[in-house]
Amino acid sequence: MSPSETNPRLEFFRSLIDQDLRESPSPLGRWLNGTVRAAEEGSLTVEYVVREDMTNPMGMLHGGSAAAIMDDLIGSTVYALGRDFVYTSVNLTIDFLHSARLGEVLTAQSRIVRAGRNIIHAECIILAADEKIIAKAASNLVQTSLRH
Repeated sequence: MSPSETNPRLEFFRSLIDQDLRESPSPLGRWLNGTVRAAEEGSLTVEYVVREDMTNPMGMLHGGSAAAIMDDLIGSTVYALGRDFVYTSVNLTIDFLHSARLGEVLTAQSRIVRAGRNIIHAECIILAADEKIIAKAASNLVQTSLRH
């Protein structure tokens, strides 16, 4: 995409800055319902509140919820690149580094590390308000034959 062309998918996320994701193209993203804080080419930042339905029996952010946040945000970041074909995850490697409690506000930041023609490598990190790393993930996504 040349600099003179607009990317409607990126513009969609930019239009949601400081708004929730009830209009996300992803049903999982709608359930997670974060608040978009930044949308740049190859990077999204979304804030989430740890709700009860995102926790384990100890009232901490469930690892599956953290994985869902990072996988969905990486997918949204790839979607916002505006490419013609759909990409799907090949893998998702996660490190769980600190706990987050019910009611905490977390910030997830994604970034595209390398966007090849067929494979895209991306990372995501979830931070607590005190900047502690809650979890981090890396993912490779491969181009499919499906068009958007």
